[in-house]
Amino acid sequence: MDSNIKENFKVGPPMVFFLVHATQVGVGILGFQRVVVQRTGYDGWISVIIAGTVFSLVLSMMYCILRAHNTDIIEIHRRLLGKWLGCILSFLMVIYFFALAVLVNRTYVEIVQVWMFEELPSWVIGIITFVFFYYLILGGFRAVVGLCVIGVILPSAVVFILLLPLEYAQFLNLIPIWKHSLEEILLGAKDTALTFLGIEFILMFYPFIKNASDSLKWAQLGHWLTVLSYTLLMLVSLSFYSEEQLNRTIWATLTLLKVIELPFVERFEYIGVSLWLIIITPNIAIALWAASRGIKRMFPIRQRYALIFF
Repeated sequence: MDSNIKENFKVGPPMVFFLVHATQVGVGILGFQRVVVQRTGYDGWISVIIAGTVFSLVLSMMYCILRAHNTDIIEIHRRLLGKWLGCILSFLMVIYFFALAVLVNRTYVEIVQVWMFEELPSWVIGIITFVFFYYLILGGFRAVVGLCVIGVILPSAVVFILLLPLEYAQFLNLIPIWKHSLEEILLGAKDTALTFLGIEFILMFYPFIKNASDSLKWAQLGHWLTVLSYTLLMLVSLSFYSEEQLNRTIWATLTLLKVIELPFVERFEYIGVSLWLIIITPNIAIALWAASRGIKRMFPIRQRYALIFF
């Protein structure tokens, strides 16, 4: 039950930047615009910034708790709430981590089935991902961090590609600013919250960070890069689509890719769907690692067997 981690299993504070950003950017970025616009219209970008600010405050609050106890959330629950109640709350968190991994994986399977292979059975991708994530997580936390670094650096070119539809942009859509009430803006921020999930994994991997108390600035940088990415994408979408189009477009980001035309690629959105697999794999990997790690911390079970169960 000891939460002390050997130094050779830890990573440096700058890696928290990649961990936070990689776990926040996933399938949600493909279609979050429709959910926000339904409440806030062309003021949706304001809701994104407000939601990002709130999550930044929550991130700082998490670090206050973690610095005070210098361990993970499993041990904190046990210290503050006792063995049984603490174990119940920790088990609920484990279920949440597992459910998040299933949600991301199933959503991506749905996107592949709708955009590329309509008759592809879900279990085919399920088996492939099972083998991949099983061997990856067996490699330890540092292997998962390496995947997060790759998941941030390699797809970074997508950001510049998504700027190409600005050729057809109508920036007058964005003015006048703040046409909706404060209540509607805040409700839009609440609807944006799902896209910023991922910072909660810090509660599990905090002991794996060297000089963890000094990593807050890196966590905040990773989070604010996410906020910047979502805000920029929202502004591009609002200037490209009409409000009615956004209300009826399920995956607005993927639809943006259909506008891009290259001499050697007729359906660029196929490349986009494939690239998104690199982006979502850190989401699933860190979620499964956190779930199996949580089981190991609560019960006398090896992480390998918990991972097989999940």
